[in-house]
Amino acid sequence: MNYEITLLTTMAISVMFALSLNLITGFCGQISLGHAAFQGIGAYAAALLGKAGLPFLATLPLAMLLAGAVGVLVGLASLRVRADFLAITTMGVVFLFVGVVRQQDVLGGELGISAIPDHGLGKAGFMVVALLVCVAMALLSAYIRRTWMGRVFNGIAEDEDTMRVLGIDVPRYKLAAFAIGTALAGLSGGFYAYHLQFIGADSFGFVESITVLSMVVFGGIGSVPGVVLAAALLSVLPAWFQVIGDYKLLVYGGLLFLMMRFSPGGMAALARRFFNPVATQGGRP
Repeated sequence: MNYEITLLTTMAISVMFALSLNLITGFCGQISLGHAAFQGIGAYAAALLGKAGLPFLATLPLAMLLAGAVGVLVGLASLRVRADFLAITTMGVVFLFVGVVRQQDVLGGELGISAIPDHGLGKAGFMVVALLVCVAMALLSAYIRRTWMGRVFNGIAEDEDTMRVLGIDVPRYKLAAFAIGTALAGLSGGFYAYHLQFIGADSFGFVESITVLSMVVFGGIGSVPGVVLAAALLSVLPAWFQVIGDYKLLVYGGLLFLMMRFSPGGMAALARRFFNPVATQGGRP
């Protein structure tokens, strides 16, 4: 039973993380290759606050706030760059984060932070809370998608210059996407820290940023159900098939290659094609 609880908790945290990136990359079209840094900020904030004596439920909002604040700063620095240049800028953030953490003894340095206090909920209770937060985050994402903000995000992703001509304050909405997405990444980081009770810089590096981006692309960029399904599936695959553990990146890369070749819209597009083949063929039977 403990194995299943651990697996479900890991899956919930992965889904949270993927949904947070989907708000930035999927909804608003801002490519981020350094999203793991914001999960790391949340994880380190929660760990240090927990070791300072704050209870579990008090550390999570503070972890979100700190990650979101750093996300706004990165967003401000990235307002004048797009596409490839934005991707390179965010990639620099994750390398900067890892470098700073490794050089600071107060952050654990190369050894990381261990003996993170117990959350006090028990394994089953922590799993339930993580799953509830995961569901709440998915519902929030779906809600944002249907609001005016979500429509503006989609417009920016499709054609940023046209949105400017229409009088939309594009920088404001870009910052909003970064603030929300990075804050939610910090929340997932807080859960990650309390789940493992140990964190190190290598857990939030460039590889992890690419892994979560793979989940978003595999599920279908911008699709909430697709991203949830892809993140859940890809997070448990190494556990289901032990041989994948050593070749995780190779397997993820192969899956992405096949998906981009046969269904660029990800699992969401595959589902639409399967359940409504007539509509996907332009109305021809």
